[in-house]
Amino acid sequence: MTRATIDIATSLVEAAKRAGASDADAIVVSSASDMIGVADAKLEEAERAESVDLGLRVLIGQRQACVSSSNPDPAVIEEMVARAMAIAAEAPEDPHCGLLDPGDVTAKERDLDLLDPTVPPDAQALEHLALEAEAAALAVADVTQVESASAMAARTGISLAASNGFAGSYARTTFALSVSAIAGSGLGRERDWASESRRHFADLPGAVEIGTKAGQRAAERLSPRRPPAGSYPVLYDVRVAPGLIRHLLSAINGSAVARGASWLREAMGEAVLPKGISLIDDPLTLRGLSSSPFDAEGVAARRQHLVEDGVLKSWVLDAATARKLDMVTTGHARRGTTSPPSPGISNVTMETAAIPRDELIRQIGTGLIVTSMIGSSVNATTGAYSRGASGFWVEGGEIAYPVNEITVAGQLPEIMQTIQPADDAEPHRSLRVPSLLVEGLTIGA
Repeated sequence: MTRATIDIATSLVEAAKRAGASDADAIVVSSASDMIGVADAKLEEAERAESVDLGLRVLIGQRQACVSSSNPDPAVIEEMVARAMAIAAEAPEDPHCGLLDPGDVTAKERDLDLLDPTVPPDAQALEHLALEAEAAALAVADVTQVESASAMAARTGISLAASNGFAGSYARTTFALSVSAIAGSGLGRERDWASESRRHFADLPGAVEIGTKAGQRAAERLSPRRPPAGSYPVLYDVRVAPGLIRHLLSAINGSAVARGASWLREAMGEAVLPKGISLIDDPLTLRGLSSSPFDAEGVAARRQHLVEDGVLKSWVLDAATARKLDMVTTGHARRGTTSPPSPGISNVTMETAAIPRDELIRQIGTGLIVTSMIGSSVNATTGAYSRGASGFWVEGGEIAYPVNEITVAGQLPEIMQTIQPADDAEPHRSLRVPSLLVEGLTIGA
């Protein structure tokens, strides 16, 4: 798959150069996937998808344009090039766009074990997994319905080529199983879910485990109450804690920093997390959900600190945002087929001394455990934060009752400085963050 797609990517670049482009790069994504969904112990949906998506960027001096297609026919490629050249000729100049110099392209071939070599489960096997997960959820006391249960297997090939001499490709597999369960009846119903995905099928947890977890989560939410309003300690459960840290990662993204739209835009070299906490980006993680041997501009993937011992050490940059900030790329370029590269993270791990989760709950005394969130009102420039939430109220250091339809609000710069990590980070996630106890939040009903 990847050999064929790298040839297509190369042909796109060569055609653009023949047409007069000063530079060009291309991405080709080929995929094949099967998805099976069940309901009421019967097959509800079955999808088989195969596609080859092409993306071409051409540059005429400091003007650029991107076009895409799903047809690799040579005649279509020529049409893509003509369309891209016409658009680029009319585009405004961008002094920061452009490819890396050939000497800055450092990509290396690396085997990150992203491709499962075994025969993937067929549609019948996927249906069996979904049915098994559904049955496990229904077996949980108080679960009255499984809204959906689905299983998926996919294989994706990604190839990139550029006129600066870069060419590279890699392939990966993805296997996933998810269940959404409903507990209770009438107006007292509550919904929750469980979902897992892995690069290798053998690493995927069992269907019974996933289905049971979804059912238990739904049942635990029955008979919720409204908690008292006020300022209390809040424990972000491991399911939602990565979302809290993602706000910090968004604030150090080069696009936001270059626009001045980041609450951390003046924080380089300063403490943004408590001492002892580090955030490490590692695209070389074996079997990682966000691993890749190189970034979208041909820079070799490498492990690097974003935050070290609480201190901000690096922005997340691609070539264009690096030029805007008079810096060099950090190798974080990401792209799809319809747009130029932009900066983005890979596998991020929080490294820190951790406290057992049960101990953190005891430390709360009276407060809130958040297990799910809805909606979002976050001011990217100031860090003002407000979100809808549900979870469990804690009294006397123990879980007392479920709560829902509440809001939590505060200021992200202050919240981040109070973080206390638990010991329950899930190593298979692309954002490996444990449950986090924080202060400085106001709870409203």
